[in-house]
Amino acid sequence: MSDQVTARDLGLNVASGDEKELFKWFIASFLFGKRIQQDIAVDTYRVIVEKHDRDTPRKLCNCSRQELVDMLGEGNYTRYDESTADRLLELCKKLNDEYGGEVSQIHQASENRKELEQRLGEFKGIGPKTVEIFMREAAKRWY
Repeated sequence: MSDQVTARDLGLNVASGDEKELFKWFIASFLFGKRIQQDIAVDTYRVIVEKHDRDTPRKLCNCSRQELVDMLGEGNYTRYDESTADRLLELCKKLNDEYGGEVSQIHQASENRKELEQRLGEFKGIGPKTVEIFMREAAKRWY
């Protein structure tokens, strides 16, 4: 893989307009945004999204904290497994409660790119690096 993992590297087509593809990239970006080896983030993404089929906010929110900790461990994302599990659960809850479970609704609720990036940053555990990673692909779809 290159220095930066792309959506295409994960078999995703974010520009397709498919909400599920966008959500999967959102989760991948969340995992890549942490201080963890890229290959571990890729493996963990594959465990959560592909192996355990947690590819929508509803499916992810239906996991228990322990199930998520176990999935993170399965991908060797162990350094931050407890806090990451908590933040993933908070992320999908906020996405469901405030944006109807659709990442594209964050864009629709925003007047411009700056506001979109601000809204993304309001998710606990999403900082500037995660926003940058996510927007690298999502911007191709929206801007």
